[in-house]
Amino acid sequence: MDVKFIEIFNEKKSAISSRWLDAMIASYPNDNSGFLMNQKDRFANPVGYTFTIGIEGIIEVLVKGEDFSESVSFLEDIIKVRAIQDFTPAKAMAFVFQLKTIVREELGKEIRQNQIYDALLDFESKIDDLALTAFDIYVKYREQIYELRTDELKRMTFSLLKKANLMSEIPDQEFEHKDQK
Repeated sequence: MDVKFIEIFNEKKSAISSRWLDAMIASYPNDNSGFLMNQKDRFANPVGYTFTIGIEGIIEVLVKGEDFSESVSFLEDIIKVRAIQDFTPAKAMAFVFQLKTIVREELGKEIRQNQIYDALLDFESKIDDLALTAFDIYVKYREQIYELRTDELKRMTFSLLKKANLMSEIPDQEFEHKDQK
């Protein structure tokens, strides 16, 4: 990645991280977003802490140009939280793309002055790759959530049927395939 771009980015990294966190938290209803933004204690606000640490880690990996395997744990922590919440997939993943806008707004003047548009495009391509990785992670966790819900529904249904004496224990032998003799 372009050395000048990295230098400019590092000068504004704190502002970029802060704005990205604000954008992510703004996606929550007002009653939750105030708590997420104002409560800094790791144990009182684990979601806000996870987002803060995750954003810092992701940005660090993007700037260094490292492989995403380094940032997957940061990204995965954020996506786990967003996957269990009542967001549409688009809303849950929108925070990744918001980073592009934030970077353009924060670095726009310097990018024009130094004529480093190619470096910005390279960085935005990395954000696109990050978004694809984030979506894969999101789908994986949503599938796990649906499997857990299905299993719980099966357990509840079996329990209700058994209590109503509409079902009894089925011997294990009946579950074995007839081919296994």
